[in-house]
Amino acid sequence: MTTDGDFESYADLGATTENAMDIAETSMDRVRELVPDETLADRVRQKSVHATGDPEFQHLVRFTGSDDSEPVRAGARAVLDEAPIVTDITMVKAGITGRGHDCAVRKAIGNGAELAAETGMTRTAASVLELDKEGVYDGAIAVVGNAPTAALALADCIEDGTRPAVVVATPVGFVKAAESRQRLREVAGEHSVPAITNVGRRGGSGLAAGLTNELVHVASDARDGDLDLEQ
Repeated sequence: MTTDGDFESYADLGATTENAMDIAETSMDRVRELVPDETLADRVRQKSVHATGDPEFQHLVRFTGSDDSEPVRAGARAVLDEAPIVTDITMVKAGITGRGHDCAVRKAIGNGAELAAETGMTRTAASVLELDKEGVYDGAIAVVGNAPTAALALADCIEDGTRPAVVVATPVGFVKAAESRQRLREVAGEHSVPAITNVGRRGGSGLAAGLTNELVHVASDARDGDLDLEQ
């Protein structure tokens, strides 16, 4: 977490030294040669390519909103409003940058142990449901990078009235991963919740953290006057 005086030292990709900044800038320059650089949605597509090392991944990203850039705008506004960032597991939480924002970052896993034991549902699904009972997800940046069951639980919460500011969901795997993201997209669309997801089996914690960090970076650029979120 940062203070106002630290915002100007925020650097994309976590780079702070001259050599690290050179590497980061060169890396993103190469990504921009492969991915369009015209919209806020393109910035998320670029980040997905950088996080996966695969230029084709840009075609797998999906945006739910009035237009492709709406979830990015919503996420950046939430960062500027210091909304909490809630991840499904520890690994995603560890990947969220500590600079460029004053958002509290917490993980769902570790909550809902009794519910999981009673029902037999996964710990991550129970954790999401437990935090939702406390109203944690309303107005939050909800991030799912690992567990399809967490994405399914979050979809149920949204269907029941919970309204995150934005959802970033890239759970990975061969069992329910693609299906969970599809359900989340459908529910988010029905209830006007901005969301960034992907199609297929691929995804993961690093990707979810990277996309969330791009929301922070967009917010940082807006704070510095380098872009207008309303355009």
